[in-house]
Amino acid sequence: MSDGFCVLKSKPVGMLYLLLSIICSVTVGVIFKIARKTSANAKQIVLFNYVFALLLCYIIFSPDVQTIGSEAPFGLYLSLGILLPVVFLFLIASIKNIGIVKTDAAQRLSLFVSIVAAWLLFKEDFTVTKITGILIGFLALFCVLNKTDDSDKSNLKYPVLVFLGFGIIDILFKKVAAFNAVPYTTSLFIIFCVAFFFMFWTVFYEVIVRKRGFEIKNLTFGFLVGCFNFGNILFYLKAHQAFSTNPSTVFAGMNMGVILLGSIVGVVVFKEKLSKLNYTGLVLALLSILFIILSI
Repeated sequence: MSDGFCVLKSKPVGMLYLLLSIICSVTVGVIFKIARKTSANAKQIVLFNYVFALLLCYIIFSPDVQTIGSEAPFGLYLSLGILLPVVFLFLIASIKNIGIVKTDAAQRLSLFVSIVAAWLLFKEDFTVTKITGILIGFLALFCVLNKTDDSDKSNLKYPVLVFLGFGIIDILFKKVAAFNAVPYTTSLFIIFCVAFFFMFWTVFYEVIVRKRGFEIKNLTFGFLVGCFNFGNILFYLKAHQAFSTNPSTVFAGMNMGVILLGSIVGVVVFKEKLSKLNYTGLVLALLSILFIILSI
C-alpha cells in the first residue's frame, strides 16, 4: 500500500521536474535571442556559461574526481568538451538567423541522428513503427527548415549543424553513460572542465590577438545561460529518477514540450514568421516523436 502511494506521489513531482527542465531549455534560447539585440559576444557568453555550470555541478553533484582512473573514456571527454561549446555557438547563430521555433525543432529532431546510428553502427533491430517515426521526422525537418519569405536560404546551414551536432553529442553521451566505472555526474563535471578550457583559450585569443574587449553584459548573460542550462540538466535527471520505471514519459515530454513551448514563445513573444509548411513540420515533428516513443 505504501509503495503504491509513493509511486502516485512521485508522478506529480516528476511532472514538475519535467516542466522545469522544459522551461529551462527554452529560456536558454530566449536569453540568446535577447543577447543578440544587445550585440553581446557569443563566445564570451558560452565561456562564462561553463564557469557557472561548473560551479553548480561541483556544489550540487559533488563529483568525486578520485574515481577517474586510467581506464576512463578520456577520448569521449575530450570530444564532448570541444563539441559542446562549438555546437552551442551554432545554436546561437541559428537562433539569431532563423529564430527560436525552428532552432528548437532542429535540436529536438536531432534524436534521429542517434537512432539511425544505433541502426547502422550498433545493428539495433528496427520495428515498422520506429522506421515510420524516422521517415516522418526527416519530412518534419524539411518542412520546419523550409525558408519563409523573409529568410535567407544560406542561414539554413546553422540549424542543420545544430541537428547533426546535437545528434552526435547524444551518441557520445550514451557512450559515456554506458561507462559505469565513473559516476555519470563526475563524467559531466570533467566534460564541463574541458569545455571551459577550450572556450577560455578561444576567448583569450580573441581578446589578446583580435583585440575584442571584455564586457560585463557577457558575464551577466553567461551567468543566466549557465544557471538555466544546468537547471535543464538537473531537472531532466531528477525527472528520470521520478519516472525510473517509465523513461519514455520523460523522453517524449521533454522533446514535445520544448518544441511546443519554443513555438509559442517564438511566435507570440518574438513575432517570428512561419509559413503553413513550417507549422505542418512542427505537427509532423510531434507525430514522429510519438511514433518513436511507441516503438520503445
